[in-house]
Amino acid sequence: MREILGERRKNGNGKSNGKAHGLALRGAALVYARQWQWPVLPGAEAGADGGCCCPRAGCVVPGAHPLDPELLAATTDARMVQWWWTVRPRAPIVLATGGRAPCALSLPAVAGARALAELVRRGVPTGPVVAAPTRWMLLVEPYGLPELGELLSGLERVPSSLRFHGAGGYVPLPPSRTGAGSVGWARQPEPREGRVPLPRAADLLDVLVEAGLSAPDPGGWLAH
Repeated sequence: MREILGERRKNGNGKSNGKAHGLALRGAALVYARQWQWPVLPGAEAGADGGCCCPRAGCVVPGAHPLDPELLAATTDARMVQWWWTVRPRAPIVLATGGRAPCALSLPAVAGARALAELVRRGVPTGPVVAAPTRWMLLVEPYGLPELGELLSGLERVPSSLRFHGAGGYVPLPPSRTGAGSVGWARQPEPREGRVPLPRAADLLDVLVEAGLSAPDPGGWLAH
């Protein structure tokens, strides 16, 4: 699984490394879509200068958001995924969250690492954790707005740095490269019988709130 979802390192020129990364992206996207039924689509690509190919000046998530196609095009169809990453081999992989797909809770990287360490210390099971350069995203079972509202209503304080990626949201997946840097796994998925077990948001929320309140958000409000 590490070979499928990660990037194999090869010596050689930039062209060879770029081709290897493109193959790694396509292979990972196919695993997500075909094997795990996670709806994905190619994101906007970041340039060599770290900027975004989208028309927005000063894009805060360069290379880490949908552009063309739009988010609603996310699919689990292997043929479509194969074609997308054949035509656009450098495109980051974007997961459309919500519905039947995983949702996510995210914190700035420092707070996210702190929260994961505390969850492990307490023996709270976690699912996959995406480590982007400035934020960590914990994938959880799908949740809806009513459930989320009920969870938040019982909390005295919620840090502004804690974000919720539900229906209509998205997160980048490894081994994408964004304008801020590479996206990897802080905790690898552990598929069982063709699916990836995910925790409930309710089981993680208290620790994430505590970690978010203890660490400031150093980046933009949507920075990855």
